[in-house]
Amino acid sequence: MKSMIRAALIVIVLVIVPVAEAAQPGNHKSSSSEPNTIAAEGLPGGSIASELDIPYAGTRNPMQRLDLFLPKDHRAVKLPVIVFFHGGGWMSGDKADGAQRLTPFVRTGQYAGVSVNYRLSREAKWPAQLDDIKAAIRWVRENATKYGFDPDHIGVWGPSAGGHLALMLGVTGDVPERVESGSRRDMSSKVAAVANFFGVTDMPALLLEPCETDHSGADAPEALLIGGPIGENTEKAKSASPTTFVTAGDPPVLTVHGDADPKVPYDQAVLLDAALREAGVPRYFVTVKGGGHGDFGTAADDRVKAFFDRYLRGETVRISTETITDW
Repeated sequence: MKSMIRAALIVIVLVIVPVAEAAQPGNHKSSSSEPNTIAAEGLPGGSIASELDIPYAGTRNPMQRLDLFLPKDHRAVKLPVIVFFHGGGWMSGDKADGAQRLTPFVRTGQYAGVSVNYRLSREAKWPAQLDDIKAAIRWVRENATKYGFDPDHIGVWGPSAGGHLALMLGVTGDVPERVESGSRRDMSSKVAAVANFFGVTDMPALLLEPCETDHSGADAPEALLIGGPIGENTEKAKSASPTTFVTAGDPPVLTVHGDADPKVPYDQAVLLDAALREAGVPRYFVTVKGGGHGDFGTAADDRVKAFFDRYLRGETVRISTETITDW
């Protein structure tokens, strides 16, 4: 069985490489009325239609664009949408990273996928990143009829910095909107489900948790995001911490975190889970035994699929929170 899975993954990677390359900085393909088609021979679900580099904030800034992936033939049903935010410490990364994560979901014919660029910390400080991703969600809602999206079932997913941003979207859905990026002021940026892979959840707590990465200095990723060291900017750090905003009524959260993470301490996931539990928010906390700060393979992605199938498609499926030991 494992050999079959590995073979399928290899085929998937080979299929989507052209898409990822097309979306790299400096090599952007403009969107048009004729979407690109990604061949998917030998895989279930048929081919995928894609539109790359779609502006979502009404600007020409390449960091405020998204890539869209759709099943080629889907018009008969409204599709729930999975929106992916890349990692990179808020300093680097690109929406091209989302293609490999999203296309297996889209290829089933049951989901649309959106991968989002957002302004990085060298260009703009917090909360510009949150403004951008909220604008991207509003874009999804505004274009629901055009593309066949289900605007009531939008899930968000990301690793590391992307996980942090996905969480911030989820827990600030009941906070009055800041409409600094894009328009559509009448559109909500609320989401229905959040999948967080090892994202920062409580910035001030980083200074108290043992970690191989120094989070206290002026050159720490968090400091570059908020505009100064955490210890000297406590209120700003709290404003960028998902645990600050957790309340009853927040969307369900799936958290996957390695207990040997050298960059974002495992305790960050523990703190988040405790806050969600206290607020009564549905939550699923998955530990990866010996896992660091990176990819946990199909075992973790299977948990994500079950999570989104349940909360975006309404399927009666079990979401396992058992520790992942084989990855």
